[in-house]
Amino acid sequence: MTERIGNCRVLGEIGSGGMAVVYKAIQEPLGRVVAIKALKPSIAMDSQFAKRFEREANFMASLQHENILHVIDFVKDGRSMYIIMEFVQGIDLYDMLENSPVLPPEVGAIIALHVCRALDYAHFRGIIHRDIKPANIMVSNLGEVKLMDFGIARDETLSDLTETGTGLGTPSYMSPEQILGDKLDFRSDIFSIGIVLYQMVTGQKPFVEDESRTVMQKIRLDRYVPPRKVNPAVPRQLERILSRCMEKMPANRYPTTQALIDDLMEFLSPRVPMNYSARMVMFLRDVGILSDGKADELLAAGAPRNLRRAAKDRNLIKHSAIVSGLLFGGILGAGGAIQASAGAFDETSQTTAVNPATSLSLEQSGHLRFVVDPWADVYLDGRKVMTTPDAEAIAVPPGEHFLRFENPFYQEAERTVRVTRGETERIFVELEPLHVIGEDEAATDGAEAPGEEPDESEASPSE
Repeated sequence: MTERIGNCRVLGEIGSGGMAVVYKAIQEPLGRVVAIKALKPSIAMDSQFAKRFEREANFMASLQHENILHVIDFVKDGRSMYIIMEFVQGIDLYDMLENSPVLPPEVGAIIALHVCRALDYAHFRGIIHRDIKPANIMVSNLGEVKLMDFGIARDETLSDLTETGTGLGTPSYMSPEQILGDKLDFRSDIFSIGIVLYQMVTGQKPFVEDESRTVMQKIRLDRYVPPRKVNPAVPRQLERILSRCMEKMPANRYPTTQALIDDLMEFLSPRVPMNYSARMVMFLRDVGILSDGKADELLAAGAPRNLRRAAKDRNLIKHSAIVSGLLFGGILGAGGAIQASAGAFDETSQTTAVNPATSLSLEQSGHLRFVVDPWADVYLDGRKVMTTPDAEAIAVPPGEHFLRFENPFYQEAERTVRVTRGETERIFVELEPLHVIGEDEAATDGAEAPGEEPDESEASPSE
């Protein structure tokens, strides 16, 4: 293994592909951790692979966007080439789907939204990625989404590195025109992001090879199974977005990448009433990729200082008041002699006069943590205690408690939970949408078949 590359000291290998090896290294003048993508020694410096590698460096260096992996430097020493990039601590989408095959619809939509923002930025500059797939999408521990690997990207202002009539890319994620070797535009990337989003929310690819057809034949000729038939939890609005992305004819897809971004934003706005990166951190915590402590640390660090202090004070006061009230009631019922000074929690003034002697210690209480899809106001024994998503667990007295979850766009849900002292109970709730005639849920259960023109009453706002 190479010990030094340019001004970087190599720490070790972190990945390898057919054309390149990726190392973790320290850029010594600045002391920062970087990733170095090195062309394998077996690749000739004058080969098409080497030219493509150098073009990737040029593309990525010219694309300075928060959702595109940043290139710091390019080194060419006569024996090999090296792309020095930012190091992202996290997991790629391929491994994430191995760990959790089906993502909540809003999480899949957030990832797709960030990838689309990166693509819109690249498309405006005439660059088509041509290899959108889970392995090229990185999710950082901070909830950021980064698009990687522009190795086969094409710049409309430059000559292509492939011959006419040939296609490069990953077959399962190619557009029909890419498979045929036709001239591509940005709408090919839109088809590919539709496939990735379908996989995220259903747990399977829309086109899979079988005995009768190859995956490329299916992409060109066959319809996919509607996502709601695979996973009924997929909202109809998201199903319509997927359908438009994966139209066989490019002219029937979104007219711009921004139009797709607009529809994803409209889908997410009522479902994720918080910072999208924070929602991603919570998801990484819920599926075990991040520990509870690390997630709480990241979420606390990510909030503005005044909001962190206010939230901490509100939660401390609120939880103390709830626990004190419950415990005080129990003491009175049992004929206890402890006296509490008069006073009640005032949500408007955020003050309380509850006697600290009536509060539970951490050792005496149990804890509840909530994961609600998409979000809800949480009521504990008739009193509102939080609005999810929230990283904090709430302290409650041991025993049985009644929970209610309310969201104005979804059906109310109820749970009964038994809390054990010293233990944290995780409550998972998936809310069912309201079935209202004329709303997103149609009176009939049928959904448009992929490729069919949607009814005017269900048309996307951008159509």
